[in-house]
Amino acid sequence: MSLDKKLIKLAIALSAEKNFDKLMQTILIEAMEICNCDAGTVYVLKDEFLHFHTMFTKSKGTTVEEQSKNINLPPVPLGRKNVCACSALDNKLINIPDVYESKEYDFSGAQKYDSITGYRTGSMLVIPMADDKNEIIGVLQLINAQNTQGKTIPFKKEFEETISALGSLAAVSLNNHRLAEEVNNLLHSFVEVMVDAIDARSSYNANHTRSMVGYASRFIDWLNKTGNDWKFSDDSKDAFLMSIWLHDIGKLIVPLEVLDKPDRLGTLKPGIKSKIEIASLKEEILSLKDPSKEKECLEKIEKLKSAWEEIEKANMAGFLPDEQIDKLKEYAKITCKSADDKEEPLLNEKELEAITIRKGTLTDGERKQIQSHVSYTARMLEKMVFKGIYKNVPFWAGSHHELLNGNGYPKHLKGDELPKETRLLTIIDVYDALTAEDRPYKPPMPSEKAFAILESMMKDGEIDESILNMFKESNAWNKKLITK
Repeated sequence: MSLDKKLIKLAIALSAEKNFDKLMQTILIEAMEICNCDAGTVYVLKDEFLHFHTMFTKSKGTTVEEQSKNINLPPVPLGRKNVCACSALDNKLINIPDVYESKEYDFSGAQKYDSITGYRTGSMLVIPMADDKNEIIGVLQLINAQNTQGKTIPFKKEFEETISALGSLAAVSLNNHRLAEEVNNLLHSFVEVMVDAIDARSSYNANHTRSMVGYASRFIDWLNKTGNDWKFSDDSKDAFLMSIWLHDIGKLIVPLEVLDKPDRLGTLKPGIKSKIEIASLKEEILSLKDPSKEKECLEKIEKLKSAWEEIEKANMAGFLPDEQIDKLKEYAKITCKSADDKEEPLLNEKELEAITIRKGTLTDGERKQIQSHVSYTARMLEKMVFKGIYKNVPFWAGSHHELLNGNGYPKHLKGDELPKETRLLTIIDVYDALTAEDRPYKPPMPSEKAFAILESMMKDGEIDESILNMFKESNAWNKKLITK
């Protein structure tokens, strides 16, 4: 195969390679084969230093992966003491027949390395790697060209153009990798900002997303080690964790008084307390004005006091039985005088609905507002362009409250409409909501009870049995095993 065809084939292969380390290793090995040399190094320019990225010496007898992994050399500063730095500074190809005879460049560093290792550096070809804007982003350095007998010879002039072209390919590949990395970092930074915004807005929900990411990450690591058919690559793991980071982004739209409602009454409580205080004061004033009504007024004050005690008790209760709800409804009918002597019931329709919530802190309307965060999440993420490995992030994040039997929300998806990733996300979301330690309106549930509830959901056909069993077996949920 001609060199031109080989370069074309290599360019196609490089454009398809996503692993940056393998990319640089391929470039170095191809350059060494073309020139038939013994050693080579790829330097990457960063912060005014040339950093050793890939090194390979054939005569060492180990692989390029092993040698590159064990690089422990300080970066080369951009100055005139090193030929690789000179090549980068001058954007110039440098071909040295024998470094020990060269007077143009300082090779004391190479000679010192030789004295330590016993290696003999002879010929050297150094090529700057410039991108399409002619900006230097690295250096390709080849050492000790060899003839057919294995003797060190100078690098042939005829290879200079070919290796320069290869260096340009390497530069473009490196630049593309950096651009992709920058875009990826930007996306992850955006996600971090969004999560921080949610955390800052709602202290009651601050650790929810981070806890879920921890559970998912540990579960995936366990899954990949167990030989299960369901595996995650690094890319698919990153995409799935991204969907978890973003699954609650819609909560930015939900009113804070609903999102952070710690008890049944929430913001209604001060108004009710004020109403009772004013009504009691009015009764006291009436008893002073008309002593004949003193007993009646004192009874009314005592009734208002009992009503407030019952309201406070119900406000923080975990569950309200029928008797307690009936009692609250009776207290609600008590008439109270306002500051302008208008009569009104102790509890209006909205206040009565709130205080008689049987379980939890949300009215039906407020629950719908909370549930709407899933629709908002999907809507917000659909406005962004998620491609490649991230293309499913909006769907996974926007369907984490869907259930296998179709009783979830917002779209009532079911069965095969819900992929494994969504099923796993749902299980993790429910588990953390049950066991969370930062909710002021409820104590954390023990893991045994949380799994009992999840198993009940599984029996009702709401969540995936096999994924639930794997999650339980993985121990990824066990907070005691988390490394601090």
